[in-house]
Amino acid sequence: MTRVAAIDCGTNSIRLLVADANPETGELVDLDRRMTIVRLGQGVDKTGRLAPEALERTFAACREYAEVIKEHGAEKLRFVATSASRDAENRADFVSGVLDILGVEPEVITGDQEATFSFTGATKELTGRADLDKPYLVVDIGGGSTEFVVGDDTVRAARSVDIGCVRMTERHLVAEDGTVSDPPTPAQIEAIRQDIGEALDLVNQTVPLTAARTLVGLAGSVTTVAALALGLTEYDSTAIHHSRISFDKVAELTDWLLTSSHDQRALKPVIHPGRVDVIASGALVLRLIMEWIGAREVVVSEHDILDGIAWSIA
Repeated sequence: MTRVAAIDCGTNSIRLLVADANPETGELVDLDRRMTIVRLGQGVDKTGRLAPEALERTFAACREYAEVIKEHGAEKLRFVATSASRDAENRADFVSGVLDILGVEPEVITGDQEATFSFTGATKELTGRADLDKPYLVVDIGGGSTEFVVGDDTVRAARSVDIGCVRMTERHLVAEDGTVSDPPTPAQIEAIRQDIGEALDLVNQTVPLTAARTLVGLAGSVTTVAALALGLTEYDSTAIHHSRISFDKVAELTDWLLTSSHDQRALKPVIHPGRVDVIASGALVLRLIMEWIGAREVVVSEHDILDGIAWSIA
């Protein structure tokens, strides 16, 4: 076993996994897995820069994670940063801050690299499942972008497009004064639908979406929809992991999320407070992907890019 630490810093959240990994057996044993909503991508779509308060929230989480990594005595650490920091003009401030706190530079990876990590993390333990046909389509709905990966045991094709839940919310649902439409108007929903539809057409030019036989969904938007579909009273990753949620249920929940108020969504304990304002956009991304490819269900995975990062250094 090799003790590794992996950090995935996205547009909406930063996550840590400390695990013991055995590449020979394919076993990855969690020692600590945690997530903090930092909204690093706050305003990036409009300003092109990381906001000072967003950077400080992220650095505060990094300081907490540094203590956890030290306590567990991880031998190797890899910090991967995705959509928001890829797009920002002042990403050097982000890089230097992380280096000071954790002693490693964040790797601002490409969308294709992100997709490969997501695919590895999501599918490594699906090998041999007779009830799930290949090829898989792995969809990682993040805050700033969504990654699409088609593959069997390895990646065939991948594409990243800018239709994450935070980006769609900020682009179409946030007013000049910073308030979020609650609930969104039909015109706003249609604008999001159009963005997603155009992105799917673009993805399909290089990724054979309809060739997939099993849809695997990753990340907070998908796992939150699954928690709602399962009727959980508190978040339970064991119940969510490898649950199978029908298209009809995803459609029903998306309709409710798009017509509910902030306060109604906040009453659902499985919706993290940091996702209350962006989950409707994330659910709509998932629903439209399922419509586009004709998927009857989505297999939900709690293992994703974070696990892929861990395997890359194991």
